[in-house]
Amino acid sequence: MKGLKYNIYFKIAMIFFIGMLLLIPTSMIESLIYERQTTQQEAIHEVSSKWANEQTISGPFISIPFYKYIKEFSKKDSIEKIVQVKEYLHILPTELKINGKISPELRNRGIYEIVVYNSKINISGKFNALQLSEFDIPEKDIQFDKAQLSVGIDDLRGIEKSVLLDWNGQKFSFNPGVVSTDIIASGINAPIALRVKDSTAHNFSFNLDLKGSQLLYFTPVGKTTDITVASPWKNPSFNGAFLPDSRTISENGFTANWNVLHLNRNYPQMWIGSQYSIKESSFGIDLLLPVDNYQKSFRSIRYAILFIGFTFLTFFFIEVLNKVFIHPMQYILVGIALIVFYTLLLAISEHLAFNLAFIIAAIATLLLITGYVKAILKSNTLTYLLSSILFLLYSFIFVIIQLQDFALLIGSIGVFIILGLVMYFSRKIDWYNLNLKEIDKKENG
Repeated sequence: MKGLKYNIYFKIAMIFFIGMLLLIPTSMIESLIYERQTTQQEAIHEVSSKWANEQTISGPFISIPFYKYIKEFSKKDSIEKIVQVKEYLHILPTELKINGKISPELRNRGIYEIVVYNSKINISGKFNALQLSEFDIPEKDIQFDKAQLSVGIDDLRGIEKSVLLDWNGQKFSFNPGVVSTDIIASGINAPIALRVKDSTAHNFSFNLDLKGSQLLYFTPVGKTTDITVASPWKNPSFNGAFLPDSRTISENGFTANWNVLHLNRNYPQMWIGSQYSIKESSFGIDLLLPVDNYQKSFRSIRYAILFIGFTFLTFFFIEVLNKVFIHPMQYILVGIALIVFYTLLLAISEHLAFNLAFIIAAIATLLLITGYVKAILKSNTLTYLLSSILFLLYSFIFVIIQLQDFALLIGSIGVFIILGLVMYFSRKIDWYNLNLKEIDKKENG
């Protein structure tokens, strides 16, 4: 057993084994980060479920019921009969204009922050004169008197006030629910006045006071759709099928405008039944929180193997080049200190800004390891060397976390440089004649 103590290959194997063993608590901390992130999502869902969930406004569009007749053959009595079936003809507006003002609020559930909002939205536009000849439906089967203007709203609990439709100067009240689920599953509808032969365009407008959580999306159902949204929120994310044609973001908030043509989406202005889905064309705003500390913690812990490996490699070269002996137990304690950094980072970042939490956790870990190394090596020079290397390593990881787009490039260059330094400092070591007994004799006088 004593011979193993001075066996260089056994020492390398022990260091490698300890490094791999430390990946177990690393994976446990990664699971802890995921658990905390899940808890945050549950808190967001809890607040959203009591306020109102994410909202998508789909429409408005006209739905006109009509009857069609199909032949049905009964195998039981071998009789063919005509069955009357009710379907809906859906017509989208020629012009759609939406102007919205979003007023966000921050709510807290424990230590977690959740973004909710109130919005005031004006929706207006027009439908051209109805041209239904292409569908070859007899006029007598079309129920123009039962036509409805429908607007899809994901969570009806978000409607703050009664919604009144102005249709060609006439006022109609919206009712809850939808007359057909061909296009939308949830929303409001209002009866409208349509005539069998109508050669005039129909103008409409209504105001919608809507509250929701984090997301507000729209669907471009107009032949031309113009949407303008403004808000004092400083950190918007524009997502969905279309990005804004113009946007302004400042410390006072943002303003964004979309202009979408019917040629930009994959459905026509009129169709029957559920042939098309408009959901895929939706777009809008995500009111992002300024910092996602869990995502950055995930990114940080991915470099744990680099921390452990490079620190242990530095210790090993200190042993070989400076003739000092470091016990495997001391490797383990230093490795645990490196792992504890991530728990400190996670815990502190839940209460402070992530960058500040990283700096505090890094300084605390550096002081702990530096003090321990000073005690076991009894050399100011080696202590300063190791602490400087760790400082550079923490700084390197900190920079990578900030540079999302260039993280892979900078990380690859950094690892390449580290490998080059290791090869440079180990170039003159005679690994075949390396004898750890000399280190032990030096330490024991």
